[in-house]
Order: sequence, then C-alpha cells, then structure tokens
Amino acid sequence: MLNAQQVITFAKVSQLGSFTRAAESLGLTQAAVSQQVQQIERELGPLLLRKGRRLELTPAGLALEAYAREMSDAEQRLRQTLTRDDATRGPVKVVSPGSIGLAVYPLLLDLQGMHPGLGIQHRFAPTHGVWEGVLSGRDELGLSVIKPDEPRLRAVRLTEESLELVVPVNAKVEDWADLLALGFIDHPDGQDMASRLLPRMYPGCPSIRTLPVRGFTNQVGLILEPVARGFGFTVIPHHARVAFQPQAAIRVVEGGVAVRDTLWLVHRAEWPLSGPATTAVQWLTTHLR
Repeated sequence: MLNAQQVITFAKVSQLGSFTRAAESLGLTQAAVSQQVQQIERELGPLLLRKGRRLELTPAGLALEAYAREMSDAEQRLRQTLTRDDATRGPVKVVSPGSIGLAVYPLLLDLQGMHPGLGIQHRFAPTHGVWEGVLSGRDELGLSVIKPDEPRLRAVRLTEESLELVVPVNAKVEDWADLLALGFIDHPDGQDMASRLLPRMYPGCPSIRTLPVRGFTNQVGLILEPVARGFGFTVIPHHARVAFQPQAAIRVVEGGVAVRDTLWLVHRAEWPLSGPATTAVQWLTTHLR
C-alpha cells in the first residue's frame, strides 16, 4: 500500500517543480522531501527526471500525480460529507413501502424543486427491507407501518394512513354477496388488509379466503387498474388510492369502523441526521399531516 504522506510530498514537488519550494510548503527539510520521493520511487520506479533545475514527470510520475489528485478530491468529499451543515445541498436517501412512497416521492420532488441542491434518492421496499436499508446505512430515512423494536433504530410517529375498500365506480356494493359477485383483486398485502377492514364493514362475514380472486399484481401503482376496468374490488391504503388515475373510474365504499395504520419515520438512533435529511423530515412532517 502506498504511503499517503509520500504521495502528498511527491504531489507537492510535482506541483511546485522544486524540492526546495516543496520542503518550504510542507514545513520539511529538503533532505526529508528527497528521502520520501526516493522511497516511493523504490516502490514504483522512476517518477521524476531531473534536468538541471527543471523536473519532468515520467509516465509513472504522471500516473501518480493523477492518483494524488483523486486522493485529494476523495478527502475533500469525505470532509464535506462529515461536516456538511448546508441543509439544502446533498443527497436525501429514503426508503418506504409502496403506498406511502407514492405520496412521499412527489412531495420530496417538490422540496427538490425549491432547493435544487438536494438530490432525492427514493426506493421502495417491504417493511423489513426498510429497516435493513436504514441499519446498513444504504438509506438515511425510512418509512414503516410497523414500529421497529430494534434498539439501533429510532421511530417517530409521522402520520396515519387508512385502509379503503375500492370498487369499480358503477358497482353496486351493499352486502357481502355483492363482494362475492365482484371478486377480489389481490396484492402482496391484500389478504392481510382485507382481513382487517372487511369484518368491520360487514360483521359476521365469512373468512376472507372465501372471496374469489379475480387478479393479482405486486406493483402498487397498478393494483387499481383491474378495479377501474370492472374486474373486481380490492382493499388498499389511502395514499395508493389517491395516487391512482383516473379517479373517476373507481369509488371508495364508506361504512364501518375506520382501520388506520400508523406510519413511522425511522432512522439510526446513534447517528445524527444530516442537514438535507433534517430538511426532508421537516417537510414531510408538515405536508403529510
């Protein structure tokens, strides 16, 4: 492995074209500078051609000079990351489940429109994927419908999201028999959501598993497509329903006791939030509520 100090010393000699001026700049003796350059030359081969008072870089010297610039740039980026206090410049890395993500991502893009220095990086993941993303550092912020019991994660209540029974706009739905006639459009969380909402809307109804399944998709943005075409009904979170177009082709059936999931904002408990992440949290807290 190259000695970082020797690389820095060589870069200074290359920049100033003089061992003497490099020594003065680095606060070293000329002998110490010469010794460090000689040590790195023993590892990499000749780096400098000494022509009188002029120094010329060999191909190896040119390559090392480029490496030194990359090393300096990397250090500068690291320091900017660690000391970043500009709350409107830098990446905002967010991971969320599908439904709330359909609401969060456009909101974050609105924030980026106000502060172009922000870089919004959003991805979708199931609940445990959200927790893993935040724990690994891949994502700085996560949204979860379940409060994690992991001590390394801090969860703050952000908002609530209700479950909705969504049917084709012209469908007649008055009782359980009407749902049986329509059939269920399933999705990865469909059975769970339906089992929590439908018994409250239709007390005494049979098991959710008795519903005929007319379709399935794991793409949250497409779950309501077959509903809009009249192929069946589904149970879906509010934000996923609101994000769907065209709204005129679907209808929410009201009735029963509301079922609401708490949405938690999750981040590493031991790590302070970056300035951009803090800005995003404040923005989402205001606009989602």
